[in-house]
Amino acid sequence: MHPGAPYSLRLKNTIIDKVLHAPISCASIFREKPTLPRNRSSTCHGSGMNQRLRGKTVIVTGAAQGIGLATGCACARQGAKVVLSDIRDEMGEQAARDLRKDGLAATYLHADVTDAAGVDAMVAQAAAEVGPPDVLVNNAGIAVFRDPLKMTSDDWRTCFAVDLDGVWNCCRAVLPHMVALGKGDIINIASVHAFKIIPGCFPYPIAKHAVLGLTRALALEYAGQDIRVNAIAPGYIDTEIVQTVFAESASPATARQEVEAMHPVKRIGRPEEIAETVVFLASDEARFLTAECITVDGGRSVLFHE
Repeated sequence: MHPGAPYSLRLKNTIIDKVLHAPISCASIFREKPTLPRNRSSTCHGSGMNQRLRGKTVIVTGAAQGIGLATGCACARQGAKVVLSDIRDEMGEQAARDLRKDGLAATYLHADVTDAAGVDAMVAQAAAEVGPPDVLVNNAGIAVFRDPLKMTSDDWRTCFAVDLDGVWNCCRAVLPHMVALGKGDIINIASVHAFKIIPGCFPYPIAKHAVLGLTRALALEYAGQDIRVNAIAPGYIDTEIVQTVFAESASPATARQEVEAMHPVKRIGRPEEIAETVVFLASDEARFLTAECITVDGGRSVLFHE
């Protein structure tokens, strides 16, 4: 989720758990050329795949749009057999169809991460139909921003049911398979809110702090069994939700420019840039890396004042 900016607080008093913009297809994410500085181009679109995840079964939650969709696309293009999972079945099914049209291995399976039994069933079906999970990407999440004294008990429970319990439900479901395989990778999508506190965002940062604790604890519990557990902390990423925040501003163009200006790189991130970090962590290139959190925010969280 996005770090300190007045526009982030437009999400205050809102639970983001629905599609806010027209869905973006998997194909469009990797075929549209991004605008990047210094003539850099995306490494995800086009046909230049080097199969870094060849043969691996990768489960991605919250995969119907945004970072989750981009991650599913990136992993499939790197040779993985991808299981996309979400509660938005029509969008998820379409994403899987798009990937299959490109000759890539993709399946969609419904799962509500707050339902432990449902998650168990999804993972069991994935293992039976696609293969035991080599990689889990815990991306499903929501933002609950409330005034602490006005927040309801339901608000609190909803935040933690999705953003913490959901992560644990998925970890718990895949770990027996990974133990049996003798290897595995779990990648939790956290947030810069996991180590930065922004007023007006309660209780979301509490859940994300806990996700980092869960990541590190599981990493050490299973390190001796060649199961790596890491996290990624995205900053401001140009997802459908962030685009909606800009669109609801009095001047969308000005809102975007002000947020981009806060970043040392003078832009916000793209979903595929998080996806590329996932690919690295899921690949054998990161085999000595565990219990870590990689921050992907264009340097914003390091900047003290400007």
